[in-house]
Amino acid sequence: MTLSPVRLRLLVVSLLTVSFLGALDHTVVSTSLATIAGELGALEHMSWIMVGYTLSATVMLPVLGKLGDVLGPRRVFLASLALFLAASLVCGLAPSLGWLIAARVVQGLSSAGLQLMSQTIIARVTSPRQRPRYMAIIGAAFPIAIVLGPVLGGLITDFWGWPWVFWINLPVGVAALALALVAVPHLPGGAHPRFDVAGAVLFSGALLALVLGVTAVGEGLLVASLLCFAAAAACLVAFAFVERRTTAPIIPLPLLGNRTIAACLALSTIIGTGLFAITSFLPTYFQMAYRTSATVSGIVPIATVLGMLVSNLVTGSLVSRTGRYRPYPIAGTALAAGGLLVMAVLPVGLPLWVPAAVMAVVGIGTGAFMNLIFALVQSSAPREDLGIVTATANLVRQVGSTLGTAVIGGVVGFGVALALPAGLDAATLTPQSVHTASGAVQDAVAGVYHDVFAPIFLALAVVYALGIVAAVLLPGGRLSDEMPAAAPADPQTATEPQTPTEPQTADAAPVSRRNP
Repeated sequence: MTLSPVRLRLLVVSLLTVSFLGALDHTVVSTSLATIAGELGALEHMSWIMVGYTLSATVMLPVLGKLGDVLGPRRVFLASLALFLAASLVCGLAPSLGWLIAARVVQGLSSAGLQLMSQTIIARVTSPRQRPRYMAIIGAAFPIAIVLGPVLGGLITDFWGWPWVFWINLPVGVAALALALVAVPHLPGGAHPRFDVAGAVLFSGALLALVLGVTAVGEGLLVASLLCFAAAAACLVAFAFVERRTTAPIIPLPLLGNRTIAACLALSTIIGTGLFAITSFLPTYFQMAYRTSATVSGIVPIATVLGMLVSNLVTGSLVSRTGRYRPYPIAGTALAAGGLLVMAVLPVGLPLWVPAAVMAVVGIGTGAFMNLIFALVQSSAPREDLGIVTATANLVRQVGSTLGTAVIGGVVGFGVALALPAGLDAATLTPQSVHTASGAVQDAVAGVYHDVFAPIFLALAVVYALGIVAAVLLPGGRLSDEMPAAAPADPQTATEPQTPTEPQTADAAPVSRRNP
């Protein structure tokens, strides 16, 4: 479907607003957690306010993607937005933590639907060459929410009370819903009216068990984590068996054999594992190793996110202008790998602007392909599978972030506890207690944190170096500036036209119909 320029702009404004609400809802709550849990009398279960949200947002991605392909992305988008607003209202009215967690689960599910369907709708109304620009605009909601969310959450909690952290969604969301009803076009479902219930249940069960297992590892529950991982493995084996025999699989496994899609999924996983997982640990590292305050320590993550935001927008515009996409993932992964390598060798005691500049470079490198890969997987998939292939790219990033966060958290906790000098207890060590201790203690703690984080930065540099390999494997060419006429029968939606006697390869890149 081709939209007029005015309607396309209205559509982008609507999708950006809704995507920002969904992304903001995840970050705005972080500074209000202690207040919320304290007033509801359940401090010991505070983490589940965030875990419930993340769990449902991750587990439901494949189901939502498939529903978008079957029912049409407009229906799923509008239903997700209405559900999100209802859940926001219930969150603010929650009389107990149990009610709040249940409402947060619904919020996470609907937020995932908003993000995923926004990306799918863009893919349905734009050409492959237009998509990078609009994907970059929609994707800008996430880094902006990371920067603004904690600040807004703190201000709202202090001046209006914690229920308004959730109720602030209502006026903006209702306005966005009214705009979406006009701007989002009617988009029919795909060619597979049947829904793979068995595959959806098994895959969701595997993801649920995996995320719960990772959470149990972080809480030191070894037996529970092993049981969860075993259940996840069993569900995945059963899922593979079912998917090979169903006529409408929830995840079409042959698509994963497409070289463009496989390389982009690897790059998406690397973003989650290599950057998203470390970002939450950066403030602690700089408070302990560089002896900064909590406020000042936030400068480095902000520099990282701003670098990512600028690079994302610039890259999206350049790719849409020229059609060439392959150099950006290659340069981006190399730049991020180099930045993380520098972080591994930086000595403590340098001015804070030095690591901030280095992490900004990491953000610039990651932003160069962060949302571009969604445009590439969509251009390599048939129209009836746009939702599920977009969901898969989001899913591997989220799972990579979850696993990476658990591994880094375990390494930091174990490494610090093992290396601290006698007389210091890792369980009770806080930045405040370190900053008021003697100079010798501060030096010792700074050295411990530097020695623990240096191999982590090095390992993440290696992860991005593997991303260089994945980026090099991307086929070359230019993105097409022509709209697909109809839903194709195979993954080669945007390849150069072939003569009837010329076979189409499964690894063809989404290249232009014109000669380069």
